[in-house]
Amino acid sequence: MKGLLRNVLMSAALVGICSGVVGHAQAAEQINPSLTPNKILNVAHRGASGHAPEHTLLSYELGQQMKGDYIEVDLQMTKDGELIAMHDETLDRTTNGTGLVKNYTLKEIKQLDTGSWFNETYPQYAKDEYVGLKVPTLEEVIEKFGKGARYYIETKSPEVYPGMEEKLLEILDEYKLTGPNVPSNKVIIQSFSPESLKKVHSLNPYIPLVQLLWYDGPATITDAELEVYKTYSIGLGMNFNTIDEAYVQKVREHGLLIHPYTVNEKSDMRKLLDWGVTGMFTNFPDRLQEVLREANKITLKGNR
Repeated sequence: MKGLLRNVLMSAALVGICSGVVGHAQAAEQINPSLTPNKILNVAHRGASGHAPEHTLLSYELGQQMKGDYIEVDLQMTKDGELIAMHDETLDRTTNGTGLVKNYTLKEIKQLDTGSWFNETYPQYAKDEYVGLKVPTLEEVIEKFGKGARYYIETKSPEVYPGMEEKLLEILDEYKLTGPNVPSNKVIIQSFSPESLKKVHSLNPYIPLVQLLWYDGPATITDAELEVYKTYSIGLGMNFNTIDEAYVQKVREHGLLIHPYTVNEKSDMRKLLDWGVTGMFTNFPDRLQEVLREANKITLKGNR
């Protein structure tokens, strides 16, 4: 596939550029193949959330089993300052509770069922074991999967939760997921908020950051915008159905990685790989793994 071949050819130049963002000489030592275009990242979006209730330990575990490269964790903060794995600011969609996360303590949120809704919404994937699942904290996720896993963490609505970034970095440091002896690919932090990412960058310039973008129509981006993003991030993520090959190549030519979201159909996965993306988010990491295996066979056959 032309995108994979192009990834290999562009690797050396891009690694050099991205290293400057992560931290000059130290980054050169820390840089890992999973943060270069040689490696197409398969990011299990909210875990294997096409198969199991999102942001539950079971969903994350299934994502690992399906060869997802990263556990993706969206963060919200409770009334008593605990970081939990949840996409929405409200409890309504994925639990049997209602109202804003910030208005409830962790103890109160722990009483909620975050699995039954999935069985009702997706009966074709329903399982009895999903009933009664609990909302995990970030610490519980890390304790479950340990330092052997990689984490792609999003600061959701950071303007609603003062101190979210400091709390996140405190936890990462406590569990030794950051630091001079930790590979730079162990944790990636993403956000739609440039302010949140810049804050993280000021507190720890060695953590790779990804700027999330949302487009309501066909995606466009300027050279000036890309150069600004490069000052604090190693890559961009955006809704995949708004971009085209020219957009992907423009991002790549500026030395940034590109991880579109949320790609669930194999035809879309193949198209994006042909365009040269360096990874993608999917609710079905098993599907992407199959597509990557197919692409690898084609690439190997073409190199014979």
